[in-house]
Amino acid sequence: MTPSARRPLTRRDFLRLAALAGGSVVLSPLLKACRPDFPVVTPDVYTQTGSPPPIPPVDGQPAARLLDGLGGLDIDGFFAQAFRRWIVRDPESLTTLALADYYEVGDGNLTDISDAFIRATQALEAGTLDLLRAYDRSTFSTAQALTADVYAWFLDDLVRGHPYMYHDYPVNPVVTSVHFNLYYLFTTYHPLNNRQDAEDYLSRLSQVGTKLDQLIDGLGRRQEIGNILPAFIIPIVQSDLEETARRPAGVHPYFTAFAERLAGVSAGERQALLGQVEEQVEATVIPAYGRLVDTLTGQQGAASYDVGVWQLPDGAAYYAQCLRHHTTTELDADEVHEFGLQHLERIHAGMRTLFAAMGYPDNDSITALYNRLTNDTGIYRGQAAVDAYEDAIRDAEALLPLAFDIFPRAEVVVVGGPQGDYYSSPPYDGSRPGVFYARTDSATPRFGVKTLAYHETIPGHHTQIAIAMEQTGLPAVRQGVSFTAYPEGGALYAERLMAELGAYTGDPAGDLGRLQAEAFRAARLVVDTGIHARQWSFDRAVEFLAEATGFPVNYAQREVPRYSVWPGQATAYYMGFLKILELRQRAMDALGGRFDLKAFHRLVLQAGSVPLSVLESLVDSFVAGTG
Repeated sequence: MTPSARRPLTRRDFLRLAALAGGSVVLSPLLKACRPDFPVVTPDVYTQTGSPPPIPPVDGQPAARLLDGLGGLDIDGFFAQAFRRWIVRDPESLTTLALADYYEVGDGNLTDISDAFIRATQALEAGTLDLLRAYDRSTFSTAQALTADVYAWFLDDLVRGHPYMYHDYPVNPVVTSVHFNLYYLFTTYHPLNNRQDAEDYLSRLSQVGTKLDQLIDGLGRRQEIGNILPAFIIPIVQSDLEETARRPAGVHPYFTAFAERLAGVSAGERQALLGQVEEQVEATVIPAYGRLVDTLTGQQGAASYDVGVWQLPDGAAYYAQCLRHHTTTELDADEVHEFGLQHLERIHAGMRTLFAAMGYPDNDSITALYNRLTNDTGIYRGQAAVDAYEDAIRDAEALLPLAFDIFPRAEVVVVGGPQGDYYSSPPYDGSRPGVFYARTDSATPRFGVKTLAYHETIPGHHTQIAIAMEQTGLPAVRQGVSFTAYPEGGALYAERLMAELGAYTGDPAGDLGRLQAEAFRAARLVVDTGIHARQWSFDRAVEFLAEATGFPVNYAQREVPRYSVWPGQATAYYMGFLKILELRQRAMDALGGRFDLKAFHRLVLQAGSVPLSVLESLVDSFVAGTG
């Protein structure tokens, strides 16, 4: 396994993260307000101009000095240097991306999450945006103007989030949690191929106490404004943390992962290093996690059982920013909520038409109908589920040339196991294919297999992400920023496209699986805005989600905590999907018989991840140029 590869989640992790079917995400702990998906960048981008020059150290310097040397650069140099100044402030994520050596920051430090460091990063973001806006855009090429638009949106979005730096939940049951990222840094991503890697590992272990004390300080600052995890979520997180805090050093995951993965050292060196790691885990790591557990215990009594950021100071403004960030639109909570209700009505009508054609009663609830469909069509388990996903991928590959003339070079494979339903992209070094981790040990309804395969692999996430990774000639910042609505909306669009290409012809049960998946994303618009803007209770959100989708109540109970602690993120899927459909229809209406679906898809895929407003401009230019 390469440093940039992911391992399958453990059962313990998946029980906490089951709501995250729909793509694996790596997040930067630097981005404190409405965090975006963390950038993915490739060193190949920089080979056009050689290695980037060194930058001033970031520790202990005045925030203004972070901008030194950025003024007066040509725009391409500014893109490269300004983005580099920002990304090197997160060494943990550079390790995850296998770029720490390239950026000459090494793998020996944890990311600083202190108040002072975060505020310095914010000053860098605001100053970079000011410098970008000062350039004369009339001198830009078309490609430079597009990069400037994407970068400006990204920076402006960060700056808009600065006032809400303590409105988020840095400890939570989903992947935005600091403890989740730290766990995977030590057990999966940190390289352990030689003695230097081992020394870096020890260095990072020695910093865990400081890191978690910074986190505890941040939790205290949040408590001062009334921001505490909902009371019923705290025990869920604590049980995770207690496993890390109470485990003896000799069987602690930070020790056992080191012992399992360490290579490139002599037997004598290995024994000495193992002893040092065990000592560091005992002296630093376990006590630090214990302090974090005690902090959450102390907050339990002050926590509310209510959910939603409406409770926070300026909560409405914060949620509006979260919606803008994740959807990359200007729609408000009421508009998003109504979109969800309207589309659910349409989707439910389509469901009932298909159920009626199959002879199902028209007066049953959506839940009852899907329960019967599961019983009638059956389930997959184990290898049979893997085989079914592989068959769906092969079917998609056969249909793809009808709508695409650009394809990923990287392959995608299916790996079954007790947890999953998410996609892991191939590493940049090409050492392994993209992987769809499929949850196959539990019952998998047959009717849902196709849709999930299309979303996660082809023509969904694998097609999008692999093609974006394989693009050459893009500046690092274009490959290095991501906007939630683009990839998630695109994967949902992939589900619809496969229906249009005939993937469900003669398979009404499979098409019902597609409609259930679409209803799930539309229902999220209603539930997310219900929680954060309309003061819905947890129980009301669970009830609505279950009734709107036909999913079991216990599944909805696992989903709703995600929306409760990650405001706005779940709305990005359907809003991105609607915008891509709208833009395609706009191009079809304008071009008529000259519309080329393959050319449209090539434009969307080669753009990389962009805000929807930028995608709209690209499509308008495409129409004008084609016309």
